[in-house]
Amino acid sequence: MQSLPAGYKAIVLGATGAIGGAFVKALTDTPECDSVIGLSRHGEPPLDITNEESVADHAQALKPLAPFHLIVDATGALHMDGVGPEKRIDDIQAERLMRAFMVNAIGPALVMKHFTPLLPMHSRCVFAKLSARVGSISDNRKGGWYGYRASKAALNMLMRTAAIEVARKRPEALMVALQPGTVRSNLTKPFVAGDDAADPDTAVAMLLRAIDGLTASREALFIDYNGETVPW
Repeated sequence: MQSLPAGYKAIVLGATGAIGGAFVKALTDTPECDSVIGLSRHGEPPLDITNEESVADHAQALKPLAPFHLIVDATGALHMDGVGPEKRIDDIQAERLMRAFMVNAIGPALVMKHFTPLLPMHSRCVFAKLSARVGSISDNRKGGWYGYRASKAALNMLMRTAAIEVARKRPEALMVALQPGTVRSNLTKPFVAGDDAADPDTAVAMLLRAIDGLTASREALFIDYNGETVPW
């Protein structure tokens, strides 16, 4: 990424997922990136974003290595405990709905709480979070997927709110919600054919290019892989 200082350091959360792994690979191969640290539930120690102690411990362990100019949270889930998204209002179950919010909104909020302090104070930096177009309230034309849509919409609001506060101390920080498109992964496999989904490496290359072209803003941004604005 040309917009970040040479020798910048990066963190990728959800590093063993399809998109998170592609971020780690792309950043490792980027000459300007000095190092990239991948965190995941399969790491040692494992990261559980739904457990604040786990999130706080990982952030504290990385504090001596700060600042990090790029933090990417690639966590998230569409299936909850092996069950797909709700297609009808009759499919809504309280426990599954709460689980969706825990994984897709509350967990990422805890990540923002503990990891944004690792960003630099006075230089361009980016906190990017995978979101989804289906989390756009104004772009919802098909309905369905209640828990996933609602939890991603909540995530977007949390990011917009956090961006206002982060900008007070870090005026050059960017808080970016990302719509990666339909990417080949375990998340999308039950819903799309392989030929209808993008390769993770290609999707991530486009996302990094899009982030690179952003202008500093004191408000959170919601963009797709082409750098186009997605309505909140």
